[in-house]
Amino acid sequence: MALGWVSLFLLAGLTSRALLKTTQSLPNLPVSQKCAMDTNTFLWEIRQDKPKEYAVRMYDAFGKQGSNVEGGNANQPGQLQQCRSAHNPSFSGQYCQVFLKQGTIQYFVGICVPDSCDEEEVQTLVLYDTFKMGHRSLIQQLPSILVNESTQEMFMTHCLSNSIAPDASDVACLLVVCTMLAIPLAATLLLAIVTWQRNRAVMPTTEAVCLSTGLNQYGTLKTNGSMGGEVSGSTTEANNSSRHGSSCFPKSCVYQCLQAFSLQMTSRGIFSTSSGFPEDGYCSLNGIRILSLLWIMCGHSAQFPVINNLDNYKDWKKTVERSPLYVFSLSGPVFLAVDTFLLLGGLLSARSLLGSIQSAEDKLSPGLVVAYLFRRFKRIQPLHIFVMCLTVGLISLVHWGPYWFPFIDNLMDCKTYWWGNLLLISNLLPVHEICVPWTWYLSLDFQCYATTPLLVYFYRLNRGVFAAMAGGLLLMTTLAGSLVTGLMQLPVFQPSTLTSENYVLYYYVKPHTRYGPFLIGILTGIYLSTKKGQLLKHKWQAVLGWLCCLSVLAALIGLAYALRGIPAHPSLPHALYQGLHRPIWGLAITWIILACEEGYGGFINSLLSFSLWVPLARISFACYLIHPVYILVYTGLQETPIHYTDINFMYLFLGHLVLTLGTSVVLTVLVEKPYVLLKWNRKDDPPQQ
Repeated sequence: MALGWVSLFLLAGLTSRALLKTTQSLPNLPVSQKCAMDTNTFLWEIRQDKPKEYAVRMYDAFGKQGSNVEGGNANQPGQLQQCRSAHNPSFSGQYCQVFLKQGTIQYFVGICVPDSCDEEEVQTLVLYDTFKMGHRSLIQQLPSILVNESTQEMFMTHCLSNSIAPDASDVACLLVVCTMLAIPLAATLLLAIVTWQRNRAVMPTTEAVCLSTGLNQYGTLKTNGSMGGEVSGSTTEANNSSRHGSSCFPKSCVYQCLQAFSLQMTSRGIFSTSSGFPEDGYCSLNGIRILSLLWIMCGHSAQFPVINNLDNYKDWKKTVERSPLYVFSLSGPVFLAVDTFLLLGGLLSARSLLGSIQSAEDKLSPGLVVAYLFRRFKRIQPLHIFVMCLTVGLISLVHWGPYWFPFIDNLMDCKTYWWGNLLLISNLLPVHEICVPWTWYLSLDFQCYATTPLLVYFYRLNRGVFAAMAGGLLLMTTLAGSLVTGLMQLPVFQPSTLTSENYVLYYYVKPHTRYGPFLIGILTGIYLSTKKGQLLKHKWQAVLGWLCCLSVLAALIGLAYALRGIPAHPSLPHALYQGLHRPIWGLAITWIILACEEGYGGFINSLLSFSLWVPLARISFACYLIHPVYILVYTGLQETPIHYTDINFMYLFLGHLVLTLGTSVVLTVLVEKPYVLLKWNRKDDPPQQ
């Protein structure tokens, strides 16, 4: 889901140039007089027997070659903070990066230059090999023993600003974040004051009635979302509130909004282990949801640093990409969990719509469909917009480290393509234009969600037409995945090097290639909502089903390893796997749900129905949206590379997990639940996905 990242060296329009070796004097270079003078002062100072402290700091902050270049440690980041701490009376140190290529090795070198030089001037100084100490360049080439090519080629230079300067869009985003946090806090305070004043103004008997029928009139939390919990009112209790509430509390819209946004309401039931599903059904869904979320978080914790922040990337590649033991951190198998979420989304969307139709006297009207889609929009967009604004605001407020560069352009696209996220069509944009890339799933999910009313309409109209339509859609999405993979020679999953941008651009985030699991979920939801009896009649059927299910899951993961890499020519095995593996994965997960629902889940059902999953499911939507922010902040603040070991990555995952869970509780209570609780009329919304 983070596969929208585009590596630096895929940036279009950058022309590599060989570093020029020249003896041209510094004052004659096409740079400003101030830049030339300060640079000359620094270079003169480091040649002295006893150079000044600022010059020593600037020199020492230059990147130098480390060990294990063969294992991937080619970057030479230097010391950012040490560079910034160097101060001359007329200038200070400014940290810049020079992106180079030597033979097949691409890397960057951190340099410390006077802050009077802008980015273009720094590039000019580097091109003319200005930064020397005697006859030795401060930007050294990799030795010939490590690389056959001795000529360095420069892609670009990038200087990190010493100051923070948010623009108008950054300020607007920060204002949105602060406002969305302030509203529920203010509502909590106001509601407490109003309640206290009214309790003082009424007689003791009336006060007792009010206390018993006021705030306790609201329902419990339901974990009905494809990515997280859902809240719905209890019909009986809501009716009680309409009978008694008017005599104790005003039913104005303002007061209802205060209740919806107050912590007194939104914090209720957040840690409850009651699933909220009728008759304790669908209990396995919570476990499936949380285990899939943990799988994705583990994959993201490993994948994000691998893009550019490991000092032993090649060692990681040899270890992880060749062993199924690392299935929890390799991008391909990890992101099969996304198809599990799509399956759950389809199942619960069908169940929600059928429940709404039943509540509307068995009528599927246009108004009901509009209300159904609006509830979904209202369900996901507040927290989505909050995280988008939070991410943009963080970019403008934080002093980032040298490993931030792969994410700059991608995240800054928010200022141009924010409307794609607002309209939930960001996955239809080119991958390099997606704002906050991991939110592509929300757009895909909503687009798939919008197809549920059409399929349910045909199901109610004519079962034969419905079967033909569902079969045709499943065939089309399978063929689409196979044809795109075969014609464009795509890998079956995105390599960790991000060397196949077309995989994300034309396959990974598109609805026509990812619709299969959601469609299977819709069919499963319709079946579970309308079935009259047991599907499994005998124990041998369950045993056979479990053997097939587990074998299929293992085979799909194993084949991802067998077919790893980018095919050199159109490959039939790659095309077949790409087209079939996601729907087949969805069918296997469907079996697990059906077996658990019909009493043949055994210890697997006990695990998936564990009560601990219920409160975690309520905050899972917030977990999905906020965990990449923590990973990016951690990676972006690093000034030195991360060294891969199993124990290091395990601690990274656990640290991100703890921070994510704590923050998600706060965001669920303050940002997500108020808008779910907010009603636009007196009638409670029916339960929804």
